[in-house]
This record gives sequence, structure tokens and C-alpha cells, in this order.
Amino acid sequence: MNTVAILSPGDMGHAVGRALGNHGLDVITCLIGRSDRTQKLAQRGRFRDTPSLEEMVAQADLVMSILVPAEAIGAARRVADAIRAAGSGTPYADCNAVSPQSAHVMRDVIVGAGGRFIDASIIGGPPGRGAAPRFYASGSEAATMGELDGKGIVVRQMGAEIGRASAIKMCYAAGTKGASALHAALLTAAEALGVSSELEEEMRSSQPDVYKRMEGQIPRLPIPAHRWIGEMEEIAATFDHVGGSPGFHQGAADIFRLLSRTPFASESPETMDPDRTLAETIAAAARLLPPPVDGAG
Repeated sequence: MNTVAILSPGDMGHAVGRALGNHGLDVITCLIGRSDRTQKLAQRGRFRDTPSLEEMVAQADLVMSILVPAEAIGAARRVADAIRAAGSGTPYADCNAVSPQSAHVMRDVIVGAGGRFIDASIIGGPPGRGAAPRFYASGSEAATMGELDGKGIVVRQMGAEIGRASAIKMCYAAGTKGASALHAALLTAAEALGVSSELEEEMRSSQPDVYKRMEGQIPRLPIPAHRWIGEMEEIAATFDHVGGSPGFHQGAADIFRLLSRTPFASESPETMDPDRTLAETIAAAARLLPPPVDGAG
């Protein structure tokens, strides 16, 4: 494998591309219609821009989709059109946080255009920020992803069945991001009920590690919140598909929707105020709550 295309060079995508480039791969993308920030991240990751999706898939030995979940199926359809137009059989790895059902939809789209589909998912932070992220891969073409193992990322094979790589991401993020949503929800409720200081005192006393984690994580949540709404909805759909309850993660989507409406959501990781406190973040969210029902409170 010589050339890898990444859509899109966002926070995770540009770091993955930079890591692969550092290991000798030619990393390309197509920046048509992308934001100024994405274009700057592509430059930071040393991506080579191609003039069209058709040219991108014609040059690539592998296309990796690393986007917000809400854009995943649309991106697969656009790349499928490019594969069809270019007459290439380029492998396409959807690495997004989507349900196994969504992975099957994209498989049909890509294979129907003459391409080859890999179901993939990412667990962990961007390369260069601690441990290398784990890319889980499944499907009959998953071995292609294995060529990237050790090149700034870890690739773990999940077998030949489409949906398995997506499934592990859904279950993992259900706990990690779901817990963050639960923490934000209970603290926002405490603020609305006027018991924030008492709850803080109790948690610092009885659950200091949990409260410390809240202080570190929650001030950062408004920035990715808009991306995580769709992820929670995909998790809810996954749970519902296997007969579990979708309700918790539908509620988590609502919490991230609330956080995405706070003034802090307009920040980026580069412009975030590092001194913003947990209390300030929760107070901003609580101000957006509707009035109490039936005059309660």
C-alpha cells in the first residue's frame, strides 16, 4: 500500500494522516467544500489535496472515512459515485461511530458501485496524544487495513462479518460517552434544583475520583457535543435492534444537544478557554433548560 485517502482531515483524521505520512505513506484527500479549519488541519497533517473525488479514488489504494456519524452514509454515497465514475475497485473503510445496520447500508452502496467495503471503527484518541488509537476492522476485505498496523495506529481484526467492528465501538462508546452525558445530566439537574454546592461537597467526600473526572471532562464537552449527538442516536438504534432499550442513549443525545447550544460550543480545541470551570459549564447548560413542569420548584 502506497497511497491512503482520508475523508476528512478533522481532529482525528488529520492526526491519522500525519501518522501514516510519517511512516512513508502518501496521504491524500479532497478538500472541495471543506471548512477553513479543515483545510488548515489538512496542511498541518501534510495531506496532498486532489482536485476531485474521482481523482482521489483513482489514486488511492484505500479510502478511509473518518467523519461525524451523521455524514457517514452521505460520504459513502459520494465516494461510491466517484468509484463508479473512475471505474476503480478502491477499498473503502468506514471508520465512523455508526450502528452495524448503518454499516450494512454503506456496504451495499460501495459494493454496488464496484468498490470493496471494510467495516471499521476507532477507539482511542488521535495519534500523538498518548497510546495509539485502535482501529477495529471486519469484513472480507478487512485484511487490507492490516497493512496499516504499526504505522502510528493499531489495527485489530474482527473477522469476516460486516458490522462487528461497528458493534464494538457502539458498546464501548455507550459506556464512555454515555457516562459523560449522565454526569452532565445529573449536575445540570442539581443546578436547576439549587443543590449544586451540596452535591459537590458530597461527591468530593464520597466519590472524589468520579468528581475529579467530571471536572476534567465536562468543561470540554460543549465542543464535540454536536458530533456526539448522532453517535448517541446510532448507539440507541444498535441497542434497539438487539432488543435492548434505546432510551438511555436517546437521552444522552438530548444532553449533548443541550451542551451544543451553550456559548462554549462555538469554540474549537485550539480556542477553548483552559480555565473554564465545571461550574461555569453546567450553569450555562442549566440556563437553557425549559421552565419546571407544573410549577414544580
